[in-house]
Amino acid sequence: MAIKAKVAIAIDFLSAFLTIPKKQQGKILEFLTKFRSNPTSPGINYEKIIAAKDPNMRSVRIDKAFRGIVLKPEKGNIYVLLWVAHHDRAYKWAENRTVTIHPETGSIQVLNVEDMEHVIKTAVAEDSSNLFSKYKDRHLLRLGVPEIQMELVRSLKNEEDLDEISEKLPQEASEALYYLAAGYTIEETFREMDKSDKSCSKVDKNDFESALDNPDSQRRFYIVEDDLKLLEILNAPLEKWRIFLHPSQKKFAKRDWNGPVRVLGGAGTGKTVVAMHRAKWLAEHPFSGDNDRILFTTFTKNLAADIRENLSMICDRKSMRRIEVVNLDRWVADFLKKTGYTFQIDYGNRTKELWSQAIDMAPSSLTFKDTFYREEWERVIQPQGVCSSKEYFKASRIGRGVKLNRKDRKAVWTVFEEYRTLLNENGLKEVDDAMRDACYIIEKQGNILPYRAIVIDEAQDFGAQAFRLIRRMVPKGKNDIFITGDAHQRIYRHKVVLGKCGINIMGRGRKLRITYRTTDETRKWATGLLEGVKIDDLDGGTDDVKGFKSLLHGIAPVVKNFNSLEDESEFICQFLKTKKHLKSVCLVARTHTLLNQYDAILKEKGIETYNIKRSEPEDRKAPGLRLATMHRVKGLEFDHVIISGVNKGIIPYTGYAGKSCDITIIEESEVLERALLYVSATRAKKEVVITSFGKKSPFLENIT
Repeated sequence: MAIKAKVAIAIDFLSAFLTIPKKQQGKILEFLTKFRSNPTSPGINYEKIIAAKDPNMRSVRIDKAFRGIVLKPEKGNIYVLLWVAHHDRAYKWAENRTVTIHPETGSIQVLNVEDMEHVIKTAVAEDSSNLFSKYKDRHLLRLGVPEIQMELVRSLKNEEDLDEISEKLPQEASEALYYLAAGYTIEETFREMDKSDKSCSKVDKNDFESALDNPDSQRRFYIVEDDLKLLEILNAPLEKWRIFLHPSQKKFAKRDWNGPVRVLGGAGTGKTVVAMHRAKWLAEHPFSGDNDRILFTTFTKNLAADIRENLSMICDRKSMRRIEVVNLDRWVADFLKKTGYTFQIDYGNRTKELWSQAIDMAPSSLTFKDTFYREEWERVIQPQGVCSSKEYFKASRIGRGVKLNRKDRKAVWTVFEEYRTLLNENGLKEVDDAMRDACYIIEKQGNILPYRAIVIDEAQDFGAQAFRLIRRMVPKGKNDIFITGDAHQRIYRHKVVLGKCGINIMGRGRKLRITYRTTDETRKWATGLLEGVKIDDLDGGTDDVKGFKSLLHGIAPVVKNFNSLEDESEFICQFLKTKKHLKSVCLVARTHTLLNQYDAILKEKGIETYNIKRSEPEDRKAPGLRLATMHRVKGLEFDHVIISGVNKGIIPYTGYAGKSCDITIIEESEVLERALLYVSATRAKKEVVITSFGKKSPFLENIT
């Protein structure tokens, strides 16, 4: 019986497929179905490419005009789809590429030989001041630097030189070199790259079938297991990032953990991708019961909707039936309703008048502003679950800018006591109270939930009561809780220490450092907004951006200020005229009111718009310029992003901190506003434009 051929598809093939007209794409799909079912079929005519530098290169005929490029190694029954293009361009691509197995790492690397020959000829001679002069060849080789590029790497003088040639290097080599350039030791770099500083077992440079199993190979090649999966991939090529996992993403998502895990990472590092693949991996592994479920939860409705849609693209139906995707507030409301809960949960819309009534009960001896009581409630009372004056006397107030002695606390408590009474009289519960009640019900009734694992995305926006509830919702044990987040992107008023919520991540904290969405120019601009700001790691420590890097390069962010809204709008319209596909562009504004203003102006000028709604996933097929608030755009990505109305009084939003008397509140509110701008800018894959009119935001004062 003949051994079935193994077929793999390269990420470059998908990139090339994207550029081909739809009519030809249909013909390619027809060819690939036949190719996948039997790559040795007599109807597939493999032609050797005479001028190719790699003897394993072959061309295959798609139609009269288009050719595919296939790697057909002499050893093994394996076929790798590398590229597809018009006849001449396909042959030109193949002639200048070599596909080799790295002798130290065992990964498959595709190199542009012609490009490298040109760069090496212009390289500066190595001396002791060069960027990587202190590292031995054997160390650089074990980090993935190809032998043919060693001379080039050794000639680099500084990080700017590395930026210029990084796209010509294999991705794993670029990443390792950036770690070294950022100041990591060779030992730290090996650890970050999950590689050994010792020689590996002998690598067979002709065994491509085994090399495809290498984690670094799998960031570039995907083994196609069936025809249906191949068609799904090719029909949704924009989602290719979901199948080509980075080795660090894969090792976090696809393994057994002995307890809760926390994965940090800057914008665009793939945290949500890791979380989704974690849920998929868990769903595909044996469960103790048919009704066991995985809960995938996040902070907002819209993010949950987006994640549910994206999960359905990578999971089969059986796996999806095991995964429940819902934002936590919705889960709490549904759970309590099933238990006969009679209170209504208030999300901040109905308590303003109750607070006014409660504050009227404050003793005349107190001179605090009205805002003080609400801040004390949100930052001390609710996070710590304080329910009595005795508990308030013992409660920690670290981080509050206003000191209180015991007498003051007793007087202040009368306001909180009255507020709770008013909530009860009106049949209302705040979200934190509802979570605490849900936690109590679960504790009282025992193991009543079907969850054997919980995956949390955007963890930085969850509060302490949320994490205490999550801990109660799933039994302690292997693979119980998986958390992804980034406090640099915290845009709501929550700060937690996981350990204090019963979630012990000791020894299971990990970090993603390479961003795959934004250009490095955008990354630098965005991280500059938070420069000098102390950012937490969700567990009482401090996070940093050391090694946070993008391997992509492009246009530096453009910052423009105009005299009027009309001038700003005219610039935006002219900018949009340069874009072929408006649905790849998103205009972002701080408030709904401002966004509606831009919407009206753009429609008046004949520009079609599509408003991304608060609790619905984006319809990617709908035409028109995307419009979104800064909060709604979180979790999305676009080729081009316009951040408009970045004016003084809008960013930072003057209504955010209110009239607080607490300097800590004012400072933290400013950090949240900086984070909003950071999040908005890092939604852009290729280009970000920041505009304002009148007086620009103070955040832009030192930026041209």
